[in-house]
Amino acid sequence: MTAAAAVPLRLLVGNKSQDSGIAEMEELPVPHNIKINNITCDSFKICWDMDPKSKERITHYFIDLNKKENKNSNKFKHKDVPTKLVAKAVPLPMTVRGHWFLSPRTEYTVAVQTASKQSDGDYVVSEWSEIIEFCTADYSTVHLTQLLEKAEVISGRMLKFSVFYRNQHKEYFDKAREDQNNKMLPSVKDNSGSHGSPISGKLEGIFFSCNTEFNTGKPPQDSPYGRYRFEINADRLFNQKTNLYFGDFYCMYTAYHYVILVIAPSGSPGDEFCKQRLPMLNIADNKFMTCTEENGRLIFQHAQDVILEVIYTDPVDLSLGTVAEISGHQLMSLSTVNAKKDPSCKICNISVGR
Repeated sequence: MTAAAAVPLRLLVGNKSQDSGIAEMEELPVPHNIKINNITCDSFKICWDMDPKSKERITHYFIDLNKKENKNSNKFKHKDVPTKLVAKAVPLPMTVRGHWFLSPRTEYTVAVQTASKQSDGDYVVSEWSEIIEFCTADYSTVHLTQLLEKAEVISGRMLKFSVFYRNQHKEYFDKAREDQNNKMLPSVKDNSGSHGSPISGKLEGIFFSCNTEFNTGKPPQDSPYGRYRFEINADRLFNQKTNLYFGDFYCMYTAYHYVILVIAPSGSPGDEFCKQRLPMLNIADNKFMTCTEENGRLIFQHAQDVILEVIYTDPVDLSLGTVAEISGHQLMSLSTVNAKKDPSCKICNISVGR
């Protein structure tokens, strides 16, 4: 359902006109037992039960949809509340999509009226139904593939790299040594990036970087996340026994863009999670980060024109790499922790929401 009409100013509720006295009409059935299913990130199906009496008189449905946080300011039960959508009475269940530009992973409330359009253009309407709450879904792999294709356009040429690195405060590594058996442990990803990303708040992993400075071919010395850096040879995390997934593409009101990739050892819990939710990439042939073999050794490359955030889904032992203090600055302005995506950017947004 994508067509909508403006709400008329004059409604007749039950059998009484709001501004012209009494009109002899039967009351319309109130929708009840509302059910919502087939929920995606930008659509849902809705159906309800009604008293069959006067059912043939129903010409339209009035549907009022609001983000849940605003429900207290919207008095559904007032019969003269302007509705947000007037839809023709079609067979139920009815698919609602498009008109409201529903945001993914967002809680909404919905209520329904039945209506009968009169010859003079006025509507007779029923009472409002009960208020139903539901939450839209994450991006599907179809939507993520759209993001992937947008990210590929700006990824740029590939540069060689040899290590993954993770910047943190000294206390982080001290805790790993003392309390975690010398291991960095996966943690749940924060809510940075696209609002509909299926990995936010769900996927457990460890963030790494692999971007290099164009001039030196080495990791930059500045960091927003702490003055200590763990470095590990790239082949320890990324090889033919791992799978690679595209996770997200976003920016934070800046000229540069971020791509989130997920490395998961084949058959691991992280791998099973990603297989159901994320587009898989060919590790030897993609636009973001590759692992190829030349003369018996692995060669690694990353895209030049995006900032890669790499999530590794298994624990990593500190003995596999080195920890040292970096010489650069701690640039907090570059942090992506819980960063909000720019919803107006035409480069990294798709049509179904932020």
